[in-house]
Amino acid sequence: MKQLIIIGAGGMGRTVFDIARESIGYGTIFKIKGFLDDNPNALDSFSGYPPIIGTIDSYEICKNDVFTWSIGSVETKKICCEKILAKGGVFISLIHNTARIGSNVKIGDGSIVAAYVSIGADAQIGKYVLIQAYSIVAHDVCIGDWARIDTHVVCVGGTVVEDFATIYTNSVLNHKVVVEKGATVAACSFVIRRVKSGTTVYGNPAKRLV
Repeated sequence: MKQLIIIGAGGMGRTVFDIARESIGYGTIFKIKGFLDDNPNALDSFSGYPPIIGTIDSYEICKNDVFTWSIGSVETKKICCEKILAKGGVFISLIHNTARIGSNVKIGDGSIVAAYVSIGADAQIGKYVLIQAYSIVAHDVCIGDWARIDTHVVCVGGTVVEDFATIYTNSVLNHKVVVEKGATVAACSFVIRRVKSGTTVYGNPAKRLV
């Protein structure tokens, strides 16, 4: 049995704990060993969770350990995950048992697909991607590595979300829109044109903020 370790024991870490317990393979392929966090007291006010077993820098990887993460910032996520990868750690993907996964979908290592997500036919999801609850990733959508898709987001067919992009809650990406590397789409935005790398857009229709 694989031993799953969650990087980060904050609010998102507790959420990922719940996702993991309800994901494909829980109890048959993996069980949850604990958390890694720089704050050893992060769970002191909460009950029912496995322990914090070390920090990212100090933890020595054991046989059968596998990892997931609970870090909102796409840049910080990469830094933390790469520390574990450099030690030989292996990341698994978590796919909630209520998610609908269409034909020929590809999902990279270390990604998280939360409750009631719908991923359409022939979509491609990169590595270390977060797709939060109730989001729709339609047919032929391509999401790059390290990207973040928040809850109730709709990526219409043919949309491209490049590496490190962040799409916040309740946003809609129109047909074949491209969100370039490192760009951000603010909450509740309707995106109808290409979002340039490193920029932030917001509104309906979405316009550049910075």
